[in-house]
Order: sequence, then structure tokens, then C-alpha cells
Amino acid sequence: MKRTFKMLLIYTMMLVLVLSGFGTAASANGPQPQLAELKGDIDTSSSSVKTVIVELEAESIVEAKNKGKKQSKQQLKTQREKVKSDIQKRTTSSKVGQEYDYVFSGFAIEVKGTEIPNLLAVPGVKAVYPDVEYTTTAVDEGIVIDTDAYSPSMLDSAPFIGSNDAWDAGFTGEGVTVAVIDTGVDYTHPDLAHAFGEYKGWDLVDNNNDPQETPPGDSRGGSTVHGTHVAGTVAANGLIKGVAPDATLLAYRVLGPGGSGSTENVVAGIERAVQDGADVMNLSLGNTLNSPDWATSIALDWAMAEGVVAVTSNGNSGPNNWTVGSPGTSREAISVGATRLPYNVYQADINTQSDQSFPSTKVMGFPSDDALLALDGQEYEFIYAGLGGTADFDGLDVEGKIALIIRGEYPFVEKAENAMEAGAVGAIIYNHLAGEMPDIPGMAIPTLKLTNADGVALKADLEAGNDNVSFDISFDQKVGETMADFSSRGPVVDTWMIKPDVSAPGVNITSTIPTHQVEQPHGYASLQGTSMAAPHVAGAAALILEAHPSFEVDQVKAALMNTAENLTDANGKTYPHNTQGAGSIRVVDAIETKTLVTPGSHSFGVFDKSKGKQVERQHFTIENLSNERKAYSFDVQFGDASSAIKVNTSNNLRVQPGRTQKINFNVQVDASKLDPGYYPGTIVVSDGSQSIDVPTILFIKEPDYPRVTSFGHDTVPSNGTIAGSAYLPGGADDFGLWIFAPDLSAFYGEVSLANQVAPGFYNFSWDLTVEGQKLPAGSYRLAAFATHKGEQDYVIGDVIEIKE
Repeated sequence: MKRTFKMLLIYTMMLVLVLSGFGTAASANGPQPQLAELKGDIDTSSSSVKTVIVELEAESIVEAKNKGKKQSKQQLKTQREKVKSDIQKRTTSSKVGQEYDYVFSGFAIEVKGTEIPNLLAVPGVKAVYPDVEYTTTAVDEGIVIDTDAYSPSMLDSAPFIGSNDAWDAGFTGEGVTVAVIDTGVDYTHPDLAHAFGEYKGWDLVDNNNDPQETPPGDSRGGSTVHGTHVAGTVAANGLIKGVAPDATLLAYRVLGPGGSGSTENVVAGIERAVQDGADVMNLSLGNTLNSPDWATSIALDWAMAEGVVAVTSNGNSGPNNWTVGSPGTSREAISVGATRLPYNVYQADINTQSDQSFPSTKVMGFPSDDALLALDGQEYEFIYAGLGGTADFDGLDVEGKIALIIRGEYPFVEKAENAMEAGAVGAIIYNHLAGEMPDIPGMAIPTLKLTNADGVALKADLEAGNDNVSFDISFDQKVGETMADFSSRGPVVDTWMIKPDVSAPGVNITSTIPTHQVEQPHGYASLQGTSMAAPHVAGAAALILEAHPSFEVDQVKAALMNTAENLTDANGKTYPHNTQGAGSIRVVDAIETKTLVTPGSHSFGVFDKSKGKQVERQHFTIENLSNERKAYSFDVQFGDASSAIKVNTSNNLRVQPGRTQKINFNVQVDASKLDPGYYPGTIVVSDGSQSIDVPTILFIKEPDYPRVTSFGHDTVPSNGTIAGSAYLPGGADDFGLWIFAPDLSAFYGEVSLANQVAPGFYNFSWDLTVEGQKLPAGSYRLAAFATHKGEQDYVIGDVIEIKE
């Protein structure tokens, strides 16, 4: 087992206890030395060089200003130089990278893992964070739209949230600057060129003033289009129109080749955007770590304090709760979930030459209603194409046929695209394990889905010579706006906040991209993900700021949340707050609202008193934006838990025009009458003509967050072992690995690695043995499991390759 920093601390404490018998008086009378906080996953047993983010005790310029203190760049530079000098004296080699002083105080530095404890002991260091990877939050690479197939009627999302009505009212984002912190932006695209001035922004990856997308041929990774797609949703004004078509754009390339980047550059991008005068910033990026206390989140919180509306995607790890990742976990930034626009639902049946039925048959996704209905009543030959990767279609004749594919290894959209490229007219995907797969709108070809049992039966039918299949497809119902299955859910660990804050369209969003082709360099593509939802909100924020130039960031956030549309699923059941936030944004309603309730959601935290009642106090403010006095009433709803949860506040409140009033309320909970878990509620604020739903939540006993929330590891053994780490928010009684086949079709055993693990990151090393036997050469997939107080959770990891 690797020696972690926790073990180093234990050794240090033991040494102190041994030495204390020889000189207790001196240590008792003097001040005790302190170590800075070590945040996150940092392996201090490795001599390899790592980049970490050092946060200083000296407050950033914005933090100091908001606390009524004086701070200057020169003062911070002096303190930073002293800390850097001390670090150089305590380490054999170190290299400083990005330096921060405006919304974050500190710097990035390369240093050996074994020397990181030296950083913690340097006076003036507050905390050390890992330089974690951030990636774009698009679900897939999307579908490029051919110019001759392009139609403006495909652009439904901006009008759906009311953008065109806002334009008709005279609000187009003019005079508002939006920073796109992403993979760069193709500022030469004819739909975007109008939005850029002489200064385009900054490239933090290559450190220059040309924040273009990564072109093909970069030895460091693949080309990118993501930031240009995001920018188009915000402010395109050409063949397509973004939400705020007259807004000014600034681009900050913080995600480089392949669409990945580092904390070091993301924080630097936030700092530069604030100092460059951005009014709004969009970060369609993230990781899977559900924690609010990271350098990126701190920078975003202080950017909001400086008056910049920060909008970030909530992540694509849904539909389970607790899947929101950083920086969507930020306390202040507006986190955005993804919705799917209204659509038609179809029923489907599959028939073969045998008498078998396949009752689990459902439509997974399709490019258009016409394309799906074209399969109805038709008979086709079908071919088994394995996992549906490019190589799986090599040598297969699927031209004009149906591809039968098993789930695993590749995204659903990629499987369908590969089938289309090979000539297939449709696809059937079946699950590799029990349960139902999600719907995936916008598949390249009509795609049906089956459970594992029905898929195995269909494949057996094929192997028996029944190689023809026909379809019965019929219209079922029209469904309104719904949450995308992939959209990450809250709440946030530690702060227990509801996330997302709001939602917006994020499925099949058509926007601008660079094609990276000399003959026709500019194009359009349909993408999906919370990456696509966030820029709708950033654009909406620009429209609100144009309509209300004096609005503070909290007012913009409240306007979006207070007027959001409550969403229901296909069965008419209202989505929980941790799924949709306050709901789907409606731009004109946000602009025209006459009342603002801040904050737009509440978490009352954890109630763990076993006997008697526990009382917590909270408050919010009501701002009357109208020119007449308003009387407000309040109704607090906690559903079936209302008998054990009592909220006391004013029955009626009168607020003068243009005034703001603070509302206090007490929350009284009898935890003994409720099962452990979390309880959502709604505070309904009404002035008689307008009602505002304020989402709220509270927790009884220990919250039911997952016992393991993130998991990473080597994919190729080093010195006969696989090393990795997992994040255990509440610690674990038992932690270990499950070993599967790559597609999860076979289970090879369980490996117990540790007991009684403390909360936080846990580093592990595994010797490739299961029950004392070395795994033979081959490919395997790992899953980490953690058990705590009788509850067990797991996270599926990557495929490992063991050579002879």
C-alpha cells in the first residue's frame, strides 16, 4: 500500500509523542506550529513531478475588498514572492506556473509528490489543491449538419425560452460582454465575427492572444469545436441566432487539445475574464467531483462577488442524485441542468421469422420523425456488429440493413454514427446488464433499444438463421419539455445545496463550429450536454443585464430562478428540485418580473437531534420592483413530511415600491418522526397575482450521499500494480474493487483493499491478484465499491490492459 500524506501525519504525531517526554515545557509554553490544508487527491509517496495549486493566507484583491480590507497587487506580489522563495529553499526543484491575485490568491507550482508536505509547512500557505483535469460537458462529438440539409427551422431552443420575444421588446444583449471560458472560439466564423473586437481574449494553454480552437494535427491531442458551439448559442448572429445576438464576446482557451485542461488554466481564465471587464462568464466544463471547496469554485464565488454573473454546466453524470461535479458545485455561480424540448413518443415492436416476442422494445432515438416512421412495416436483414465500434464494422456488409449492437465501451451516439457510416439504415442496441437504457434524442439513424434478456434472445434468433427483422412503429403521445437523463443531479456534499439552480435546453442544440477544412472552414453541428444548456442561461443573463443595467449578480440569478417553469416528466410527475433546480428558464418573464426573492433556493442543512425538536433560523429577502405597494403571503410545503417539519414566518408582509425587506423564519424539525434521508420542500411566495416557488431542502440524520463519488486509476500496470484513488465523502467501513470483463458481461471477483477509511480521497495500490491468484493477461474493467453504515455504492472505472 502506498504511503499517503495521512500516514505521514500519523508518523509525525508518533514522533512528537515520543519526543514530548524529553521536553514538554518548551512546547507547552510556545505556539504550536500549524500545517496548511491538503485538499483532494495528491499522492505524497511518489517522487514524480506534479502540478498543485497553492492558496495563500493573504486574501485576493476581490476577497479583501468584500471584507472591507485594503489589498493591492504589489502587496500580494511581495507575499507571494516570499512564499515562493521559502518553497524553493525547502524543495530540491520546483517550477512556478500561473500566478493569481484578483479572485484567487496563490499560484500553480510543479513539485515532486514527496516534497508536497514541505509546502504545507511554509508560513503563509493556506491550502494546497490538486491540479485536477477539467473537460467539456458535451455528451458526444455531435452530428455535423451538411449545408444543403441545413434549415433554420432546426433552431428551436432560443425561441422556446422566449429569446425572440425579448428581441422584439428591444433586448438583444447589446452592450453586455460575455466571456466564453472553454476550448477557444473560432472568432472568424461569419455568425460570430461581429461579436469580437480587436482584443479577442486570451489563450491560457499556449499563453498568447489568439484563443482559437485547437486545429487538427496537434501532437498533444485532437482538434476541438466545443467553445465555438457554446459561443454560437450565446451570441451567433448570422444564419443562426444565439440567445443574445448583439452581445460582445471574449474567448479564453483553458481547455486545449482533445478538450481537456487543468485547474491551473481554468482559474487563470476566470481571473483574466473578470479583469478584462466581462459582465457574464460561461464555463461549460467540469469534472465528476462533488465538492464545493476547490480552487475553481473559490475563484467563481469571488468572481460573482466582483459583479460578474458566472454560469456553469451541472455535468452529464445523471440521472442519479449526488452526481453534480465541480465547478457546478460552486456556492454562488448559476449551475445549469439540461432539458429536452417537447417531442413525440412512438411505440415499437420487433418481429423476426420465429415466434418470439421482444416486449422490452422501445425507441431510443432518431434523427427525425420521418426517418423513424420509414422503418414501419418494412423488413430488413440484420447483422450483429458487436460493440458498434469502427473496427466492429470492418468486413461487415450492413448496407441497407439493421445493425444489432450490444451496449458498452462506446457512447450510444457513436455506435449509431458508426452504423450509419457503414451504410446501416437503423440500429438495435441491447443492454449488457439488467435494467433499461436511457433515451438518446438525435441519433444519427433510427435506433431501438432492448433489455439484456431480449437482446440475447434476438441475437440467438439471428444465430439460428432468422436473419430478417421487421418493425411496427406507431405514434404514442407528445411529451412536453423534460429533463435529459444525462443531466447531473444534486445536492452538493458538505454544503447540502440544491443543484442545478436552473435548467435550459441542452439536447440536439444546433450551433456554430469550425470544420477545420480549408475549402469550407465554417459550419454547424448539433450537440447535446449541459455544455449546451449553460450558454442559454449565459445569453439570458446578458439580456437581463441589458434590460436592467443596475442589477447585481444576485438579482440576475434570482430573476432567472424565480420565473423558471416547473417541469414534469413524461408521466406528468413533477421533477425533484435536485433534478431541475427551480425549473427551465423563461427569458421574458425574468426580465419583466416585479418581485425578486433571494436567494432563489434554500438548504436548511442537517437535522440530527434524536430526541425533541431541533430549530434552525434562516432568512431571505423580498424586493418589490413595481411602482406600487405589494402584500405578500407565504406557504411552505414539505409534502408527507409536513407533520414533522414546521416553518414559521410572517403570514402577510407589505413591501413598499422599490424597497427590499428581510424575512426571518424558523424551521422546527422533529427528526424522531422521520426516516433518515433528505426532504425537499417549496416556499411559495405570492403577491396575489404572481407566485414564486423557492426550492428548499433539509436532511435528517446522515445524508444519503453515495459512499464513493469518483474513481480513477492506471490503465496499464506499473511494476506489477495498478494505482488509483477514490473520493469517499463520508469515509468507508470497507473499500475495494470489483473485477469485470470490459463490457461487464462477466464478473471475475472482489478485492478488499481497506477498512475504516477516513472521509476524503483514498489512494490505493492493487497487485492484480484476486483471491490470491494473479489475473491472466487480458482486458478487464474495474469498479470501486465502498460500504458505510450498511449502505454500499460503486463507481465504474476504465478498462485495464494486462500484458503477458
